[in-house]
Amino acid sequence: MKGSRMAEYIEVRVTAGSAEEADRICGAVVGGRLAACAQVVGPIVSTYWWEGQVQRSEEWLLLLKTRAELFDELARSVRAEHSYDVPEIVAVALVDGIPDYLTWITEETSPVQR
Repeated sequence: MKGSRMAEYIEVRVTAGSAEEADRICGAVVGGRLAACAQVVGPIVSTYWWEGQVQRSEEWLLLLKTRAELFDELARSVRAEHSYDVPEIVAVALVDGIPDYLTWITEETSPVQR
C-alpha cells in the first residue's frame, strides 16, 4: 500500500491554552466527524514571538487524524472553539500507514457518518 494514499490523510496540529479548551476542541471535531481521533499531549511549554516580544507559555498540543479534504472545515471548527487570535492549526501529510488504520480514518470521517 506504500504511496497509494499519499497526502490523502493528514495529522492536524493545534495548540490550546488550557486542558479544558483542548478537550472542547477535541469534542467538537471528533463529534462533528471532522477527525477520527484527537489526542492531547501536555502540558508543553511553547516559546514564540507575539506582539513584538518573546513569550513563553504552557499549552496543550492536539493531534487530530483526518482526511486532507476536510482540513478547511476542521480549521473553521477549531477556530470557532479557540480562544487565541491566531491559533496554530497546521497539517502534516501522513505519507503512509497501515491500511486498516487509514480505512478507519476514512470510515469515521465519511459523509455518511456526518
